[in-house]
Amino acid sequence: MKFTFPKEERLHSKKLIEELFNEGSYFYLYPFRVTFLVKEDASKPPQVLFSVSKKKFKSAVTRNRIKRLMKEAYRLNKSQVQSDHLALAFVYTSNDMPDFKFIQKRFLKSLDRLNKELA
Repeated sequence: MKFTFPKEERLHSKKLIEELFNEGSYFYLYPFRVTFLVKEDASKPPQVLFSVSKKKFKSAVTRNRIKRLMKEAYRLNKSQVQSDHLALAFVYTSNDMPDFKFIQKRFLKSLDRLNKELA
């Protein structure tokens, strides 16, 4: 398994993002709100979106740092995702600046819960 995060794994289609947030299911596991939607097109790998609130973190540098930490945690643990036809959104909801150990630990728990929700 390659530990890469190529463009085809990034969720950037406005239509699919809108569909994900309107029709998708979600759960909350501090500090993430994980929204997921099973897609019909199973030929692509899971597509993922990472978001941090501009209201809670005014500085773009801080928001981008948190998103980078989230992307790295996903990149290292994406083999945990059981389904190939998914659209995912990870929204960071905490007010605190995290460190990588915390993000990775919570990310693993989120992915476990996601697999339980999909089963």
